[in-house]
Amino acid sequence: MLVVGAIGVLVLGTVLAVGAGRVRLGGGQSLTLSTCEPKTTSGSVVNVTLSDRGGGMMGGGSAMMVSLDAAPGSAPSGQVTFIATNTGAINHELLILPLPSDGAGTRPVGTDGKINEQSSLGEASTSCGRGPGDGISPGTRSWVTVNLAPGRYELLCDEPWHYANGMFTEFTVS
Repeated sequence: MLVVGAIGVLVLGTVLAVGAGRVRLGGGQSLTLSTCEPKTTSGSVVNVTLSDRGGGMMGGGSAMMVSLDAAPGSAPSGQVTFIATNTGAINHELLILPLPSDGAGTRPVGTDGKINEQSSLGEASTSCGRGPGDGISPGTRSWVTVNLAPGRYELLCDEPWHYANGMFTEFTVS
């Protein structure tokens, strides 16, 4: 089912495949991705796909099908622009943090389903805009440019319970 309103788009279904500018959903329906994108980019560009399989996403750590993929998975040091596209049915966000010493996915999760974001180096969570906001709506993009030194980083979504359910990936800067 696809519900379109004046404020945004709510999609109920399963993401099956992603095509150029269009996401195919269960039941023969699809979601057209917004054409919003940064007017200019600095340094390397990394495309991040944020996705889910829709359905009930609430609950203290209950299993949900969420994913975060970055392409490419590495970049040279300096300015890096991350363009995050939400191909899912619910809001997502992108945060860039130094990788914890014990690896990706090991940050403590609070009773609210979120991590401590104090060490965040950058955030993309404004629908069709740059920087922090209230979440990237389904079918839209957000972006952020950060200056990264060589090292290992963790890209993640910190909407409640998304990180706890595997919405993170490691990113390397050389």
